Amino acid sequence: MQINVNGHTTYCYTGGQLFDAAKPTVVFIHGVLNDHSVWILQSRYLAHHGWNVLALDLPGHCRSEGEAPSTVEEAAHFIAALLDAAGVKRAALVGHSWGSLIALETASQLKNRVSHLVLVGTAFPMKVSQALLDASINEPMKALTMINVFSRSTLAPPPSALGPGTWVYGLSIALGRRVLASNRKVNVFHRGFNACDSYANGEVAVQGISCPVLFLLGAQDQMTQPKAAQGLIAAARNAGKHVQVVSLEVGHHQMTEAPDKTLFAIRDFLQT
Repeated sequence: MQINVNGHTTYCYTGGQLFDAAKPTVVFIHGVLNDHSVWILQSRYLAHHGWNVLALDLPGHCRSEGEAPSTVEEAAHFIAALLDAAGVKRAALVGHSWGSLIALETASQLKNRVSHLVLVGTAFPMKVSQALLDASINEPMKALTMINVFSRSTLAPPPSALGPGTWVYGLSIALGRRVLASNRKVNVFHRGFNACDSYANGEVAVQGISCPVLFLLGAQDQMTQPKAAQGLIAAARNAGKHVQVVSLEVGHHQMTEAPDKTLFAIRDFLQT
């Protein structure tokens, strides 16, 4: 599905179903050097079980036009504009890594327009090492290899994700190369990392949300370690928010390393 947002075409995967703005809607937001495809199992299931799905490519990434966001706040404004353009009055937001910060900031800005908030592989602050920031500019293929080594706790997913024996490491390398090559004007690798590193509004944002929040963390995550989410979880609880925490025995890419458990956690939470 293509939607005109701020004068540019935005691609959103709808899970193989026709979009109907009258149905409940869930928006999936990807992380750095990813696109809508990282949510294939989760988005397709929900699309066939009563939900509208908008699994988007962020601006300047793959099938979406426009300037790639340089800050979390910019990306949050884009998500708000996307909902307006699609005619969606209220939506659930699901974000992974950088996308989790975007979802959090959007929920803080939009208040009651967000029904549920799911933060997958999140952390705050989401600091990026200077070595990775530098490599993302000067040696992007080396940096891509580094983050995939850090992100993975498995070599292949269970049969339900992408087919039996799929090499998730190689798949992620190929996806990262494709996303990076999709924008010849801007290095979306460095820009996304820098947006994560510079975001400073996390604890304020989580206190300002008006919806329940699920923290979906990977116990073996080396990119956004579970301990780095504890301050955000505490801030949400101290502010009286309805908080759920689910920990999976995988790394940073829960969507492919534990596809069913990730789906079920999101599905059950959206039913609350």
